[in-house]
Amino acid sequence: MNLRKYKSLVFDCDGVVLNSNPIKTISFRKALASYGEEAVNKFVHYHKANGGISRYKKIRYFLSDIAPKYSSVMDGEKEVELLLKYNDICKKALLQSEIAPGLEELRNLSLNANWLIVSGGDQSELREVFNYKKINRFFDGGIFGSPDDKEKILRREIANGCIKQPSLFIGDSRLDHEVSSENGLDFVFVSEWTDFEDYELYCQKNSILVINSIFELLDFLKA
Repeated sequence: MNLRKYKSLVFDCDGVVLNSNPIKTISFRKALASYGEEAVNKFVHYHKANGGISRYKKIRYFLSDIAPKYSSVMDGEKEVELLLKYNDICKKALLQSEIAPGLEELRNLSLNANWLIVSGGDQSELREVFNYKKINRFFDGGIFGSPDDKEKILRREIANGCIKQPSLFIGDSRLDHEVSSENGLDFVFVSEWTDFEDYELYCQKNSILVINSIFELLDFLKA
C-alpha cells in the first residue's frame, strides 16, 4: 500500500485510535444493569455485532426490542435517563483510555494528508476526550461523531471538500468498510482492539488489508 498517495486519512476512534471498545461494553453493562443479566447479555451481543452504530440507536433498539421482554417498566424519559447514565460512566473511563502507539509519529510522517475522525461515538464527548488527551491537534480535518451517522458524515465532508481523494479509511468494523466503500474511500482493517469476532473471514472474503495496529502503518511510510 502506498500510504503517501492519500490526501485524507479518515480514522474510526474506538478500537483504532483509542483502546476503548471494552470501555463501551462495560459502560453499557453498568447503565443497563437494572434490567437483569440476561437482557444485558443479549444487548451486548447486539452491541458487538453492530460496531460503529451510535449509542442513540443502540439504546433505542434495547428499549424497543430487548427490554420489553424482561421489564414492564417503560416510560418516555427512559431513553434519556439511560443515555445520561451511560454517558457519565463512559466519559470518565474514556479519559483514561490507551492511545494507539505510533499515532504522533504517523501524524508527523503524513503531513501531506489531512486527518479526520469519523466515529459512531458521541461528537461532543469525542472532542472533549481528544482535547483532554491533547491529540485533537492531529485531526486538522475535524472530529465528527453521532448523532450524525458515519454515512452522513462521510457524504457531507466529501461534498464540502474536507475529505480529498484519494483517501483512506482506517477502521475496525464491518460498518467502517461498508460506508468507506460506498463513498469511494480505500480501507484498511485494524485488528488488535476490534470487537468484530468474524473479521478474519470477512476481510478475507472482501480482500481487505488487515494490520494489527496503527503502528504498522509507519512501515508503509518508512519503506
